[in-house]
Amino acid sequence: MIDPADTPEEQIRKQGKIIDALIRRMNRQHELGNSAYATFQSAVSLQAQMWAQSRDLERTTSELATVRIERERSRKNLTSALAAMEGGFALFNRGLLEVSNELFQTLLPDISPRIMPGLTIDEYIEAMLSSDDLVGTDGRLFGALAQARRSVVGTAVNAVVAELTGDRFFQVNLQRTSEDNMVILLTDISRIVLQNRSEKENLIDRQANYLQAVFQNMTSGVCTFDGHGRVKMYNQRFRQLLGLPYTLLQTGAELDHLFQHVKAHAVFEDEDGFDVGFWMERLHKQGRFRTRLRHANGRVLDMHSHVLPDGGFVVDLGDVSAEIRTAEMLENRVAERTAELTEANARLRQQYEEKARVEEKLREAKEAAEAAVSSKTRFLAAASHDLLQPINAAKLLISTIKDATQDAPVGPMVERLQASFTSTEQLLHALLDISRLDSADASALQPSDVCLGTLIQGVYEDQKRVAEQKGVQLDVVPTMVFVRSDPVYLLRSIQNLVVNAIQYTPSGGRVLVGCRRRGDDVVLEVWDTGIGITLADQSRIFEEFTRAGNVPIGSGVGLGLSIVERTCRHMGHSVSVKSKPGVGSVFSIRMEMVIGQLPKPEERVPAGIDETQSLDLIVLVVEDDPSVLFAMVKKLEQWGASVLGASSTAEAIGFVQDMGIPPDIILADYQLEGSDTGFNAIGSIRQLTGMRVPAIMITADRGDHLLRMGGENGFPVLTKPVRLRKLRPLIEWLTREEMVPLDTIGTDQSRQ
Repeated sequence: MIDPADTPEEQIRKQGKIIDALIRRMNRQHELGNSAYATFQSAVSLQAQMWAQSRDLERTTSELATVRIERERSRKNLTSALAAMEGGFALFNRGLLEVSNELFQTLLPDISPRIMPGLTIDEYIEAMLSSDDLVGTDGRLFGALAQARRSVVGTAVNAVVAELTGDRFFQVNLQRTSEDNMVILLTDISRIVLQNRSEKENLIDRQANYLQAVFQNMTSGVCTFDGHGRVKMYNQRFRQLLGLPYTLLQTGAELDHLFQHVKAHAVFEDEDGFDVGFWMERLHKQGRFRTRLRHANGRVLDMHSHVLPDGGFVVDLGDVSAEIRTAEMLENRVAERTAELTEANARLRQQYEEKARVEEKLREAKEAAEAAVSSKTRFLAAASHDLLQPINAAKLLISTIKDATQDAPVGPMVERLQASFTSTEQLLHALLDISRLDSADASALQPSDVCLGTLIQGVYEDQKRVAEQKGVQLDVVPTMVFVRSDPVYLLRSIQNLVVNAIQYTPSGGRVLVGCRRRGDDVVLEVWDTGIGITLADQSRIFEEFTRAGNVPIGSGVGLGLSIVERTCRHMGHSVSVKSKPGVGSVFSIRMEMVIGQLPKPEERVPAGIDETQSLDLIVLVVEDDPSVLFAMVKKLEQWGASVLGASSTAEAIGFVQDMGIPPDIILADYQLEGSDTGFNAIGSIRQLTGMRVPAIMITADRGDHLLRMGGENGFPVLTKPVRLRKLRPLIEWLTREEMVPLDTIGTDQSRQ
């Protein structure tokens, strides 16, 4: 019933009312009750409660007195602290002034009576702004107040500077200290402001002196005028350039008087530049004016005028006499140089025309040379068939004669004759290869994935007998690595390296062929224990018709290595040699290895066939050259074969029709009479007999397209002059199985 938060007086008043109510209740109960003892008990109980309440009231009154004493002490301490502050301080609670110090109250004497507790903060700022002691503020007091009201508790507010009479300056800071309280601090900053002002004035004075010194020492003449054309400031250079007397050029002198003096003394040739009216009109329209003045003594001045922000203008005079003289001198030099360049240009034009004539002659010579090379290439290509045909016939006849006269006295002579034709054949092949490589284009070389092991094995089987005859041990290291190269020319390159190694290795020596891996590349190496090559010869042996100095006479014409170098250069391979005279040599070809290519099973022609056995076969030879046809027939008959010699496809078909059976094998030349070809002969006979008759194409054409056509039609292609030690094993290998019908899917394809 009694709120502890009430004041003690209020609590005593409420307790008195409670006691009165209890006494009245007791009286009523006494009047109505039958027992005086009950009434007495109630009175005793009520009196005990009253004594308890009295003790509580006395204790509360004592505590309240203590609080009042502490509060008064705190107020005095606060007042003492505020009085000791250097600046003014005021605390506004809920927008009303609650406490302030003396400085805050007396800072503005004319409004001091109004600064009393309960004054609103807005009223204080209005009174402050209306004070006669306030000179001014920067006009942001109410803005700062609004910002302080919106700010978060404890956030500082930008200070506002107030200027008072007597050069006094105070900084007014407003800050919220709680949701209901706001503090105003007044800080005296007069000393700081006056010090800054003094420093600023000193700085301005020093800058003015500095600018004056710079102004007087400028190389150009400068003079400033006000809006009425009167002199405000000038330097001595301006007076000297215009030739003005000291008495005339003074502060306040008029521009018109200065120009009249200049025109009166005829100092400058151009008097239009000193028309004041013209000057002012140009300045008002354009904001600037520029003219060039020529002095009577030859001096040239550039005059510039610019409008200033205050409505006046500045005139700048610059002596450009030296620049003018330099420009004139440069113009003269440019004119002289132009004349020289014109003359030089004429000479260059003449030289250019002469060069053009020379280039035209060189172009004609180049075209003639290219035509000659092209003619040479066409001649060699066209003549290859005619050159190889008689050589092929001669080789066949020589081989036949050699076999027939082995034990005769003329046998050694026949062997020498065969060796001479072999050298002629090799030289002709080398010349044709160089011709094709010199004119190589995108279609001359056909790169593909080539198995090095297959090429090396083929060279080994081809040169093994030659090495054995010379007493040289030829070994190869098996490999199945693949490279990207032209198979035909890479085979010839390997063959040239092996042939050279055997040729220049004495009896009892050794030749080794193998491969090494170098990262993503593979290096094919041909080692020998031959005569070796000197260091001087190693840099030139890849040139045409070049041999090492220690090579015996008659060992060749020096074209094999040139063919190897050309092939590797066109295919992007690198060829190198390491050698030591008397020890041996190693030739290397470095090529990019093809990763992921698996070796394909390949059935090779068996080597070492017994040639003493009779070749019991019916062989159809299709050749339009009578000499070659005669020689081939004789050689095959010497081997024991029954031979049908035809000069055309029609004659071959007639032979087969007369026999009534297909031949065991067909040997056909590619180029027959007219448009007839060996392809026509082989295809016609296969169609006539309905059997896949084995066939070999023998041609002087060394084009790669014939190899591809042979592979597509199921027969191998040999080039002329044909190698007999390769021809007979190939015939026996192709005829070892029975012929199959033409519509059978091809076992012949596996024999390529």
